[in-house]
Amino acid sequence: MIIFPLVFTVNLSFTNAFGAVNADERYVGLLNFIDAIEDIRRFWPAVERTIYFTVVAVVIETIFGLALAMLMRKAFRGNRIVRTVLVIPLLATPVAVGILWLLILDPTNGIANHLLSAAGLPRLEFLGSASQSLPTLMGIDIWQWTPMMTLLTLAGLSTLPSEPEEAAQVDGANAWQRLRHVVLPLLWPTLVAAIVLRSVDALKTFDIIYATKGPGGGSDFEAETLNIYAYGLTFDYQEYGFAAAVLVLFTLVIVGVVVILRRGGSREAK
Repeated sequence: MIIFPLVFTVNLSFTNAFGAVNADERYVGLLNFIDAIEDIRRFWPAVERTIYFTVVAVVIETIFGLALAMLMRKAFRGNRIVRTVLVIPLLATPVAVGILWLLILDPTNGIANHLLSAAGLPRLEFLGSASQSLPTLMGIDIWQWTPMMTLLTLAGLSTLPSEPEEAAQVDGANAWQRLRHVVLPLLWPTLVAAIVLRSVDALKTFDIIYATKGPGGGSDFEAETLNIYAYGLTFDYQEYGFAAAVLVLFTLVIVGVVVILRRGGSREAK
């Protein structure tokens, strides 16, 4: 299930496979990788968008998730209702979420622009604008996946011992000091695990982007990430060898991000 597709993709990346699946192909060595690395028109912009999308979305989701988890940490009236409402975005498929927000953010008939107009603010193009598309997609991703970060953080908070925080409170530490010097150090392993899981998932984001922007991430490739780029190479242009090389490079990017996050988490834990 894992080894065969991986080996097949790596092998394909060293060939000039193109067009029909049964067409003759030959090994071209590292040519596909060199072509990808030298492609400053689409490959490197796609890398930049992928990393930018992931970093911004995951950082905001982590901050919001931690804030919501801290608010929901203590029992209060309606706690179960709040938790139920919180997980609703996670129940929908990414494609359904993309279509939902495509309707909400429609420049002409979408409710978002009607609300902006009612508030006396200028109407926005959102997904119809080359400059606004990527930030808008980040906002959609944050809306859908902040609940996951909240639930993971809340689960971590529920396992923390109460004595250290109570001792800090007795010593006169305020809420911010207790969060910074007691709660966060104890919660850090859980946060690192949540950030790694969410970062890997955000790097691979495809459904929402394709559902809202279509092939190429838009007419000017304004929202094209590495996943969208590799998909287009495979199914639109049928450049199987080149697409496989891009996917191999993409996998290396994901592995590199995971290693960096795990090492950073280990240093902070020490």
